[in-house]
Amino acid sequence: MSASSVVPLTRRLVRPRIPISRLLIYFCSVLIVIWSVGPFLWQLSTSLQLDRNLIGDQPNLLPIPICFDHFVNIFAAKSFQRYIFNSLVVAGVSTLLCLVIGAVAAYALARLDIRGKFGVLGFVLAVSMFPQIAVVAPLYVLASTLGWLDTYRVLIVVYLALGLPFVIWVLFGHFRTIPTTLDEAARLDGARPLTIFFRIIAPIALPGIVTTGLLSFIAAWNEFMFALAFTSDINRQTVPVGIANFTDLHYVPWGDIAAASVVVTFPLVALVLIFQRNIISGITGGAVKE
Repeated sequence: MSASSVVPLTRRLVRPRIPISRLLIYFCSVLIVIWSVGPFLWQLSTSLQLDRNLIGDQPNLLPIPICFDHFVNIFAAKSFQRYIFNSLVVAGVSTLLCLVIGAVAAYALARLDIRGKFGVLGFVLAVSMFPQIAVVAPLYVLASTLGWLDTYRVLIVVYLALGLPFVIWVLFGHFRTIPTTLDEAARLDGARPLTIFFRIIAPIALPGIVTTGLLSFIAAWNEFMFALAFTSDINRQTVPVGIANFTDLHYVPWGDIAAASVVVTFPLVALVLIFQRNIISGITGGAVKE
């Protein structure tokens, strides 16, 4: 065998070493996945176990035997479907209003020549910094005076006020990455600002709008304090309040709570998977200013 044929054979036999930095990235990625998915898998395992297996000092890691009684119980005995419907109405309507109002406001601040726009943005940011515990009492008095307690209306208005600053700030930065030449060309054709926004800017910024809307929906879906303070009727209470109502004075139904947590997590996971491409585009779209 000639020397010229031995060298390629040796190169094929020697495997390239994986850099330490890449191994570190893989290791950190695995840790992040375990940290993120671990609590959900624990809840899923808890929801599929018998009550007697959850009370012991050493709970089972795997649901053996598998039991679906907790899932049946939350819908048959505790009317959990009502809480889910309430959360869908409140979170869906408030998110839609946040996107419509917040996107138009962010477009006006980012693309139009408005005096004092950064002062408006600072005011919006300052309003969002108030802790919820500091405003829940005056808002409760106001809602009681208006007769809005135990209604969808009060939660939608409150979640709209909570979500608008976030939507405006995120979309403001996203709209500023879109070239202004598009607006100038549309103005030369006689288009008005709202026409430019809905027909040109909004379709281009759709990934960012979808991402912002999904984050606003998750925030409204998981909100607890205002929902607990403003509602006392099952026909208006949302999912977090419904899960809190499972607890009795002398007994905590861990299996039912875990089953309810799994049920309400699946819609959020489904939304993320459905809009995964838009979310990635929305997150990376504003990274570089065009």
